[in-house]
Amino acid sequence: MAMKWYVLHTYSSFENKVKTAIEKGLEGTEMQASVGRILVPVRKTFIIRDGKKIERERKVFTSYVILEADLTPELKTYILGLAGVTSFLGMSKQQKDPTALPQEEVDRLLGIADPDRDFKTFSYLPGDMVRVISGPFTDFEGIVQKTADEGNKLVIDVTVFGRRTPVELSGSQVEQIKK
Repeated sequence: MAMKWYVLHTYSSFENKVKTAIEKGLEGTEMQASVGRILVPVRKTFIIRDGKKIERERKVFTSYVILEADLTPELKTYILGLAGVTSFLGMSKQQKDPTALPQEEVDRLLGIADPDRDFKTFSYLPGDMVRVISGPFTDFEGIVQKTADEGNKLVIDVTVFGRRTPVELSGSQVEQIKK
């Protein structure tokens, strides 16, 4: 069988312990060849403490470990018996075998971008007049207050029942009003 990617559900904050337990427990056994990469996806974030910018790593998926494996019944039983592991994602009373992740989801997690996929960037600035073109606030007009993620996320003020209300929208949900 070929290696596929599976998702393990663990107790909260046991992700790295489970990863280490799998690596160390399989070391020197014949099942070691059945396991590829083991990932605990993290992203870098910054916090400000005492006026200093500190870089931290935060888990992208809390309580989940992503495992590349040729999942044999022995390996599945071994992993499910580890302390901190609750189940594989996709297992239930009706379905005894876990569901593998689709390849495009794995590529996204690993940061392999699809060259055909184009990322649309928007050039909205605070103070721009915009009209909402989709979502619950369709046809409302407002002023951009803040932008984030290169203009892909916007906070705009719209008037609802005579009151200015801040609404967070994506850049694709609005269009700029020409002056």
